[in-house]
Amino acid sequence: MDHRSRAWAERRLRSLAWLELLNIPLQAVVWFGVVGFPVTAGNSVGFTLFALLLLEGAGYWSAKLRQLATRNRSLPGAGVFVVARRGNVAVLVAGLLFIVWTVVVDPGAGSWPGLGFGLFAVLEHVNYFHVQLMYDTAEDLRYLRSRGLRRAHLARDLAVRKRRSVAPLMTNGGSQD
Repeated sequence: MDHRSRAWAERRLRSLAWLELLNIPLQAVVWFGVVGFPVTAGNSVGFTLFALLLLEGAGYWSAKLRQLATRNRSLPGAGVFVVARRGNVAVLVAGLLFIVWTVVVDPGAGSWPGLGFGLFAVLEHVNYFHVQLMYDTAEDLRYLRSRGLRRAHLARDLAVRKRRSVAPLMTNGGSQD
């Protein structure tokens, strides 16, 4: 991390959280209102997957903001993100299977946009829970050029949580004193 101020970090985290939330109604208006994609089952399921991942992203950035404000070493609500990481896979697979079925049954504007939203949701899941895909600061771009893709911030926070929960078991030989 570069040597930015705490105030800068708080503004950045706050803006990331709000932008994720703002993108849900904004994207709905753009794609369903302005562009005119039909509100079908396939498109709705895809958009719902997309919105779910944006909500999780907003929740993560809000948790990071709370962590910074409280100077806590642990991410608030980390257990929720552990459940989301696992649950997302099942939800995304089920949703994508349904959307693919709608594409096969009725290809076109009533299904293809839903597939796009669903695939974007998968990318958001990867971006938050596995590998960072969004590189929008100079520091991020320097890292990407010099070292390649980096582990996602949330993935790193969850790894820290896991190490902390395992460490006490290892120090006392696994016994429950």
